Amino acid sequence: MDLKHDLCEIENYVGRLSPLQKILLSTDGSVTQLLESITGHPVSVRTRVQEIVKADTVAAEHLGVAEGDAVNHRIVELLDAATGEVLIYAKSQTPIARLAPEFRDDLMRADIPIGKIIERHHIEARREILTARVTPDETGGIFPVCKNEPLLSRQYRIIHGGEPLIFIEEQFPFNQFLDKRRVIVRTPSRIHLTLLDMNGGLGRVDGGVGIALEDPAVLLEAQANDSLEVCCGDVQTAALVRKCAEHVLTAIHAGGSVSITVREYFPAHRGLGSGSQLALATARACCELYGKTPSMVELARMAGRGGTSGIGTAAFDHGGFIVDGGHRFGPGREKTGFTPSSASKGILPPPVLMRHDFPGDWQILLATPALTEGASGMREQEIFRTCCPVPLDEIKTLCHEVLMRMLPGIVEKDLDMFGTSINAIQDLGFKKIELSFQPREVTGLLETMRAAGAAGAGMSSFGPTLYAISDTGMRDIEHAAQSYLKEIGGGTTLVTTACNRGATVRIA
Repeated sequence: MDLKHDLCEIENYVGRLSPLQKILLSTDGSVTQLLESITGHPVSVRTRVQEIVKADTVAAEHLGVAEGDAVNHRIVELLDAATGEVLIYAKSQTPIARLAPEFRDDLMRADIPIGKIIERHHIEARREILTARVTPDETGGIFPVCKNEPLLSRQYRIIHGGEPLIFIEEQFPFNQFLDKRRVIVRTPSRIHLTLLDMNGGLGRVDGGVGIALEDPAVLLEAQANDSLEVCCGDVQTAALVRKCAEHVLTAIHAGGSVSITVREYFPAHRGLGSGSQLALATARACCELYGKTPSMVELARMAGRGGTSGIGTAAFDHGGFIVDGGHRFGPGREKTGFTPSSASKGILPPPVLMRHDFPGDWQILLATPALTEGASGMREQEIFRTCCPVPLDEIKTLCHEVLMRMLPGIVEKDLDMFGTSINAIQDLGFKKIELSFQPREVTGLLETMRAAGAAGAGMSSFGPTLYAISDTGMRDIEHAAQSYLKEIGGGTTLVTTACNRGATVRIA
C-alpha cells in the first residue's frame, strides 16, 4: 500500500492527524508496547467475541486460505489497565490450521494481546500494512463518542513463514491520541409545532411548542488556534459559524482563537432550526475551550438566539417536548412588536414552562419537498408585521387545544389524543397563517401523510419541512410521502425519534 497517500487522504477528509495517530496507523511493530509507552500504564485485553467460523470470500483472500476453512474470529478491546479506558478496538482472523497448539491455546482462551502471544512463543513475524482509512463507528458504543464521530482504522497482516498468520483490523476515534485539547459538540434539531400567542392582549407574546429530534443534527469540533479557521463544505454555514465564533470569542475575552470543523449539519430555512443549533454549538465549543461556563441564557445571548421562540435553545439545553412562555409585550417591555427570531436580536430566551420526555416508541417522519426554502429574512418579517395580531378567539382556542389535549396526550402517552391535537393546530393561530403561504405541493403532502395513517401531521415552523407522527406503520407513511414527492419534483424523507437529552458535549 501507499501509506503516505492513505494518511493524506485521511487528513483531507477529517483534518490534521497528530503524530501519535500517524504512528498508530503506520507502525509495523507491537501496538501493545506502543500503547504502554504512550499511556505509561500496562495494557490489558477484554475479549468480546471468540469463535471458530468458516472463512468467507474476504477472509479467504486476506489469509490466503480456501473459503470454508476454519478461522478463529476474535474481537477485543485493548484497555489502559490503570484507568479502564478503551484505547483500541480490534478484530482478528487466524487460520486454525497454521497455528501451533500452544499458540492456539493462548489465542483462544486467554485475554492476552496478540503481540505478546507472538513474543511469548518466539515467533519470527513481520507486519504488512494493507489500508489506513476513516470508518463510521460500528463498535456498538465501545468508545465514548458522539454519534457520527469518525473513527480511524487500519488493516494489516502478520506474516510468518511467508504466509499470513493473522489478519487484524484496529480502530480508534479520530478525537483520541491528540496533541491538542478538542471540544466536540453534537446538537439535536427540532420541529416547531406552533407559536402560541401572536395577539399580545394579555401582555405576553410568542410562546412556543416543539420537539427536539435525534436526527438531523449538528456535529462540530473545535480546538484552540492562533487564528480563526472554519472548515465546512457549505459556504453559508461556514460564514454563520465564523460570525458567531468571532462574537463569542470577543464576548468572553478569550485571548486566542479557534479552529472549528463542522462534520454534520442540515440546511438552513427548512423549518428544523439549523441556524440556532449551529450558533449554540459554536458558542458552547468556544466557551469550553477557554474555560468559560455561561448559563444557557447567557449562551443564547452570545449566540443571538431565542428572541422569539425558546424551542431551539431549550432543545439544545435539555431536549424533549417543550413549551415556552413567550416574552413580555408592550411599551417598555421585552418586545413592542411582532417579530421573528431573525429580527429579535438582544432579546433573551423565554422561560420554559414545561419540559417532558417525548415517548421513545413514537416515530417522527420528516418530509421536505424540493421547493424554495421557508420564509426568512425580510419576507418573514413582513409576514409577522402584516398578519399580526392574530384574532384573540383563535388564540384562546389554540391555547385550549394545547393545554387540554396536546399536553395530556404527551403525559399519558396517548398517541391518538396527541395526533388529533397536532392536526387541529394546523388550522389555528399563526400556524394557519404560515400554512397559508405554502404552495399546494406542501399542503397536498400534509394530506397524503394523514391519509397514509399518520396519527398527526403538520408543518414545522415556516416549512417547507412537514412531519408525521406514528408508532406503527411509519414505513407505509414514508412510502406514500416518497411517492408524492417524486410526483412533484423530488424531496427527502427521514424517519427519526425525539432527543430527550439535549446537546452532547465531549472533551477530548
